[in-house]
Amino acid sequence: MTDYDSSNIFNKIIKGEMSAHKVFENDDAIAMMDIFPQSRGHLLVIPKAPSRNLLDADPTALAQVMPLVQKLAIALKAALKPDGIRLVQYNEAPAGQSVFHLHFHLIPVYEGEELGRHGQGKADDTELAELARSIAAQLN
Repeated sequence: MTDYDSSNIFNKIIKGEMSAHKVFENDDAIAMMDIFPQSRGHLLVIPKAPSRNLLDADPTALAQVMPLVQKLAIALKAALKPDGIRLVQYNEAPAGQSVFHLHFHLIPVYEGEELGRHGQGKADDTELAELARSIAAQLN
């Protein structure tokens, strides 16, 4: 695998070395609230298999995580009632990637509200925990 640095923050969260506002976790992936959200309810879906991004990801890992991306988008829509959901995935720094472990952004879009900039403006931890619980409740 090309240039994968296992000390990245997402790998630390996967290994339990750092905390996160988790929405879902299984053997293949973890879903959590983005602490620098572009909108209320911004989720990250992170495959546990190590890869820098989509360009070096194992196709098997992608096949396992994409149904989860869909399931979480449906739960997000049910919990927060956004007008739409944007799916974003960045590959390399010039494209906007800031954490070099493959991850997918599920960004709720609310009519008439501008999205925040990627990676800026830390959210309130209490609100993130509440949002995580609300979205997780829709998975059951």
